[in-house]
Amino acid sequence: MNNKFYIKSMGCKSNQFEGSLISKNLIELGYLPVDNSSQADYYILNSCSVTHKSDNEALYLLRNIKHLHPNIKTVLTGCVAQIEKENLLEYNYIDYVFGNDDKFRIGEYLSKNCSSVVTDIMNIDKFNYQTIDDVSKTRYSLKIQDGCDNRCAYCIIPFARGKSRSADAEFIKTEINKASDNGFKEVVLTGIHIGQWGKDIGKTFVDLIREIETTNIQRYRLGSLNPLEITPELLNILEQSEKFCPHFHLSLQSACNKTLKSMNRFYTVEYYLDQIEDIRSRFKNVFLGSDIIAGFVGESDEDFKITINNLNKSGLSKIHTFPYSVRKGTQAEKMDGHVPDDIKQKRADIIKEISHDKFEVFAKSNLESVRSVLIEKRPDKHTGMLKGVSDNYLNILIENISDNIYHNTIQPVRLKNFKGEKFLGEIV
Repeated sequence: MNNKFYIKSMGCKSNQFEGSLISKNLIELGYLPVDNSSQADYYILNSCSVTHKSDNEALYLLRNIKHLHPNIKTVLTGCVAQIEKENLLEYNYIDYVFGNDDKFRIGEYLSKNCSSVVTDIMNIDKFNYQTIDDVSKTRYSLKIQDGCDNRCAYCIIPFARGKSRSADAEFIKTEINKASDNGFKEVVLTGIHIGQWGKDIGKTFVDLIREIETTNIQRYRLGSLNPLEITPELLNILEQSEKFCPHFHLSLQSACNKTLKSMNRFYTVEYYLDQIEDIRSRFKNVFLGSDIIAGFVGESDEDFKITINNLNKSGLSKIHTFPYSVRKGTQAEKMDGHVPDDIKQKRADIIKEISHDKFEVFAKSNLESVRSVLIEKRPDKHTGMLKGVSDNYLNILIENISDNIYHNTIQPVRLKNFKGEKFLGEIV
């Protein structure tokens, strides 16, 4: 039986988590993972479809692997597979296509030589309860939710992931305590839209956070949140918490009210700028990341200037930006006023410069502070130094200590200086 497989997962933390689940399920069926695609019988790509560029990258990877290894069997799953379905089999470099809810049964389908299974994701109402205990990692990623009920004008993901579906709170608590028992010090809560957790089961995200506060884990970190989901009630709980890592990622998408309205984002710039200041007043040196789309449909030069002015005056620590990408089947596809690609890219480049400047200001504000740092299980591959992540999401290299007794421990570290996006620190 030819059963060696190589798997690559693109995109978000949920996809990375699911890639590990795919691998686990295949191993349980007797398939053998390999570290190099040249050794594999099956090349499995767990794809992302958040932008047109990511679609193209997925197809390029499959086409290239087939070119390099003509006898390898290629398996496409994930969001591209869910959206395009069996049409993808028309490409001579794709052998199998499995949807997002079908990816966890890939081994079964391969054994039956079933070329395509893509279940209608919009008919799925229940969360898929699968877990993985990968003790090689330092932080434990726990998927608590799937799907999205929003209909932002630019986004195809609800059609790739389906309705919002929540894991039961007791399941989440049990998994977090199990992770703690297995030696993990930090849990990262992941999902497609974690702020919608509980919507389908009569609960709220605040309810879940209260439950997580009762677990044994030493600290937890949140995934991306819509500004409307960061309520005063939530902030009050997090502010009092001894477990919460002061790190927020705000899904903003624009800093111009006109653009936000056309995106179907139901908040104003003024609302979230005030919210950012509220967060900064509550948490010392809190990391505030964000997403901004550059060159959305109808974004004029004046609209972009407004975005730039608002981003400059915001208290954000870092901005992840990318040019708007047309997604077939979305509301924005049919809108008038699409911005030329070169202008979108120039606008994205300007925002990247703002992000660079903001991170430098944020980094300097952390110098000589002492932060709680979770030391990784493995040293930095370039320097051999201990490395870790601070509670407020800074990458740290530890000076003058290489003792592995510190691996997978939380230590107080004084931040001495930084270069690029990495700090040098010393355990105090």
